[in-house]
Amino acid sequence: MSKIGLIIKREYSTRVMKKSFILLTFLTPILFAAMFALIIYLGGIKDDKVKKIVVVDKTQLYKDVLKDNESYIFQFTDASVDELKKQKQKDDGEYTALLYISNDLRIDSTAATIYSNEQINLELKTYVSGLLNNYIEEQKLASYNIPNLKTMVENSKTDIDLKTIKWGEDGEEKEASAELATIIGMVMAFIIYMFILIYGAQVMSGVVQEKSNRIVEVMVSSVKPFELMMGKIIGIAMVGLTQFLLWVVLTVAIMMGVSSIFGNDIDMSSVQKVQEMGQVGTQTMPAEIQGFITALNGVDYVQLIVMFVIYFIGGYLLYASLFAAVGSAVDNETDTNQFSMPLMIPIMFAIYAGIFTAENPDGPLAFWCSIIPFTSPIVMMVRLPFDVPAWEIALSIGILVLSFIGSTWLAGKIYRTGILMYGKKVTWKELWKWLKY
Repeated sequence: MSKIGLIIKREYSTRVMKKSFILLTFLTPILFAAMFALIIYLGGIKDDKVKKIVVVDKTQLYKDVLKDNESYIFQFTDASVDELKKQKQKDDGEYTALLYISNDLRIDSTAATIYSNEQINLELKTYVSGLLNNYIEEQKLASYNIPNLKTMVENSKTDIDLKTIKWGEDGEEKEASAELATIIGMVMAFIIYMFILIYGAQVMSGVVQEKSNRIVEVMVSSVKPFELMMGKIIGIAMVGLTQFLLWVVLTVAIMMGVSSIFGNDIDMSSVQKVQEMGQVGTQTMPAEIQGFITALNGVDYVQLIVMFVIYFIGGYLLYASLFAAVGSAVDNETDTNQFSMPLMIPIMFAIYAGIFTAENPDGPLAFWCSIIPFTSPIVMMVRLPFDVPAWEIALSIGILVLSFIGSTWLAGKIYRTGILMYGKKVTWKELWKWLKY
């Protein structure tokens, strides 16, 4: 065990002390925060240029319907579409788009067409179709000649706010949220998915580099191949956990710093007025946000964190041992695709299975994919916020542990043979022979 500890220390220290690791760890949260801030800033900047839309209305019904706003003005004309197209070719800045209405939209809903020499943006299409749809709806309601029909239709529209309450074992009621459970499950599943891919590939890449540089020949003279493989796997796992922990700490620190900086710009007089009106805290929030915040208090964070660590470590160890075996079987990184692709398919399948699991967390797909060890680290994290039975969790973890032990044993047999194998093109048949040695 002391030799494995030395290998773990070497793998951890050499990777953590790299400039690339330090820069990536500290700059990633800052870059993400800056990226989102830039998106929000640029998204808030509106185009001040008012765009002119020429309208050819053969029905003469929609002149009062298409109303100007701060972004678009409508100019009606009796000219033909062909004349306006020629005019557009001569003077490109005369108008932005041409709206042609050939027939009564109550009769033919496809009678409106927008022409432009550039792709129409979604804002313009949504604005024009919204004005026309509202008008046609009003006209159809009026054609029934029923007094106050529009008012009755508006009053009949209802948005049911369905609350979800979860009973505890002691009968205590807690407000829950299916949307919140889905978000938490998918985020944790995606984190495990990314870390398995990134750090599993690092294990494979590290093994290939040491093998190609012949460094491994010196190392195996002092330690057993299995000890070398386990030390590398555990050391890189610790690197991943360290980086993830630092990202969490830095992200929280950045959020607290931003809130403290912009918190000083709050108009305290406005806050006092709100307090005088008795509308402090969640009472000023919409009901959906209030329910979302309340549901956060009902989440079992201890269980989620513990299960996240277990499945993160179990899933990583399962795949990392197999990636290490692949790395030992080839002489360079270009040959890894042949053997790594079968390992990538279950991981990619798991993330898609997790998406469908969020819709039906108790279905057959969700159950079996949370039991099968190659998909359980990802799919089970999606199911956990939906209160999975304890026996299913225990069964899933037990199978995952046994699978990790088995995969490590098999990978060790491939590793000890392939790590000193050079110049020979390895096939699946050859790998099978190594397993039987």
